[in-house]
Amino acid sequence: MIISLLAATVSARAAVPQILQDAIKKVSLDTDRWAYTQTAIQKDDKGKTKSEVVVRFDPSKPYAEQYTPLKIDGKEPSESQLRKYRRQGEKRGEALVKAETTGEVDASTRRKSLGELMDIEKATVAEEDAQTITFEVPLRKEGNDRLPPEKFRVFARLSKDQRAFDSISATLRSPLREKLIVKVSAGEGHIQFKTVDPKHPPQLADIRGSGSGSILFVPIGRAYELRREDYKRVKPYGDRFDVQIGTLKAIDF
Repeated sequence: MIISLLAATVSARAAVPQILQDAIKKVSLDTDRWAYTQTAIQKDDKGKTKSEVVVRFDPSKPYAEQYTPLKIDGKEPSESQLRKYRRQGEKRGEALVKAETTGEVDASTRRKSLGELMDIEKATVAEEDAQTITFEVPLRKEGNDRLPPEKFRVFARLSKDQRAFDSISATLRSPLREKLIVKVSAGEGHIQFKTVDPKHPPQLADIRGSGSGSILFVPIGRAYELRREDYKRVKPYGDRFDVQIGTLKAIDF
């Protein structure tokens, strides 16, 4: 799901507030240095679970072994499902090696993450207290076909003490119509970070999102949550290529 990519050095962006630069740099440097167990749950509009997938991710292993499905809808993964996750790891490795050896990143076949769409150079302070500072971060229009800037508001809250992300949230400003037949009337997403080890920056712990709308006037709705736990500090397999981790690709709903 999440593929780290090469990115420009954040410190070169003089317009970005220093505390925000520091938080982004910490995400950049730490993204691939943790193994964790991820549980992804999707629910329908009545709150009933439609799918639940538990996967162990370990960036210290060879790429084909980095994603290990543990349970899929309460069952042991099948051979075809194991092959699917093996191929996912191989594709991840191919993208990283290509980026390292050629400097090229192929984003044509994937959607841009929330992090990549955030225009951090135009962030403004929305709220501040003794412990935290919250920035409202506009979204970019270029290459953005999923979160129109005029329809969504994004807020990033940072811990002043840790100079790191505490949470990031996005909310729909007003109803959104896509391709004439789909209307999104409500939607929000929230990313929460937590301290795994006091010696290291907080890590992504929980993602929650929900949405409601209609397709051809038929009401629809869904909710999802993603949890990461059982963190373990590791040395990235890609370190043998001295791969640089992308900054905000890992931040997404």
